[in-house]
Amino acid sequence: MMDEQGLDGLQILPGSQDSFSELWASVQTPSMDLNNWRQNDQIDNLLADGFDINLFELPPETVAKESGCPPASTVPVVTDYPGEYGFQLRFQKSGTAKSVTSTFSELLKKLYCQLAKTSPVEVLLSKEPPQGAVLRATAVYKKTEHVADVVRRCPHHQTEDTAEHRSHLIRLEGSQRALYFEDPHTKRQSVTVPYEPPQLGSETTAILLSFMCNSSCMGGMNRRQILTILTLETPDGLVLGRRCFEVRVCACPGRDRKTDEDSSTKTPNGPKQTKKRKQAQGNSAPHTMVMKSKSSSSAEEEEVFTVLVKGRERYEMITKINNALEVAEAKEKAKNKVSVKQELPVPSSGKRLVQRGERSDSD
Repeated sequence: MMDEQGLDGLQILPGSQDSFSELWASVQTPSMDLNNWRQNDQIDNLLADGFDINLFELPPETVAKESGCPPASTVPVVTDYPGEYGFQLRFQKSGTAKSVTSTFSELLKKLYCQLAKTSPVEVLLSKEPPQGAVLRATAVYKKTEHVADVVRRCPHHQTEDTAEHRSHLIRLEGSQRALYFEDPHTKRQSVTVPYEPPQLGSETTAILLSFMCNSSCMGGMNRRQILTILTLETPDGLVLGRRCFEVRVCACPGRDRKTDEDSSTKTPNGPKQTKKRKQAQGNSAPHTMVMKSKSSSSAEEEEVFTVLVKGRERYEMITKINNALEVAEAKEKAKNKVSVKQELPVPSSGKRLVQRGERSDSD
């Protein structure tokens, strides 16, 4: 009974036994007034002209501006240009001690530093640069035959590094706003940091440079000389000032700086004479003997000469001859002194002096 009442109480929907197509056809679509959608002129234009697929793409100049790396020339300029703002660099005076990690030679205009050790560089400007100015550091090869090559780290040091910019030779330490770029045309790498005005009581702004490969690394610089170009630029990449200096990354900066400075001040014939002398010593394996010849009458006889003798026997023989000459010279000097003492003065009147034991004519 309950089943029959339940079935009687159900309301059968109309068309529930019809097909899906008949059911879909019975659904009424609400009418829409298109005039209400065309009240806005901009929407009307979009509907009339169609949708622009390039609507959300940035213009080419915007993309180039946001990349942060202006197009670089194939052959970079390495001449100093202080510009309108008097762009200058200063380096700390560290000397040539073996313990220094970074030292700059004013004579050679060259920075000597150790691998991955910070080298402070002070930036000095004559007036405030435009808002948003940046400092850019770029490494290039010094010689003409290598200037087209890109300065990169060696594969060994790149593999050991886990940083995203591990191929860059130059890094700017101490700033979270440092940005690393690679030119799409020349593939040159650079790093930028925003310029910060000097702090109170100082006239310079310091940046910290680190070089992540030795100059002798195979597959990297491979003993090729490099230059570091430090430029002051606007946010759009316009160069306001430029300074260049040579860099050598080595294990002992103080020693290498002293050696290079000494070599630059030597005469052209100095190294050649030293080389010939070393070669002669290596071939004959000589013993050195000093022969002295002194004389109070002539300065030339007081000169000291060095004689290279081959063989012990010859050396001892010449030594004996030299000693004999020294003895003979000493005896000759002693004899001359005695003869001078025994010589008597001649009287001015012409009379002969009477010797001891001799009688005069008057006697």
